[in-house]
Amino acid sequence: QVQLVESGGGLQQAGGSLRLSCAASGFTFSTYTMGWYRQAPGKQRDLVADITSVFTINHADSVKGRFTISRDNAKNMVYLQMNNLKPEDTAVYYCNALNSRNSYWGQGTQVTVSS
Repeated sequence: QVQLVESGGGLQQAGGSLRLSCAASGFTFSTYTMGWYRQAPGKQRDLVADITSVFTINHADSVKGRFTISRDNAKNMVYLQMNNLKPEDTAVYYCNALNSRNSYWGQGTQVTVSS
């Protein structure tokens, strides 16, 4: 059974930091592109950052220089370090696992940034 379980969200003041974690199980983690997406109320779900099976990294322009995605294949974990948070970063953050056949989603974790 595939599971993606996010943790680490919460309430933070602007300028602060949070680290999101995603624990994966039930599939061959190392072969998947892992990504973080976010969805604010009334908006579409957008890519924040992703990291491929060969560790190619992509960050959305809105988070470049502030957020960093990483993965640990030995632990089946993917992380999102978020620094210098802004109120516009407020959203539900979702972990995603993607290959040519499958796309799996976690339940999401809420991140709220106060001004």
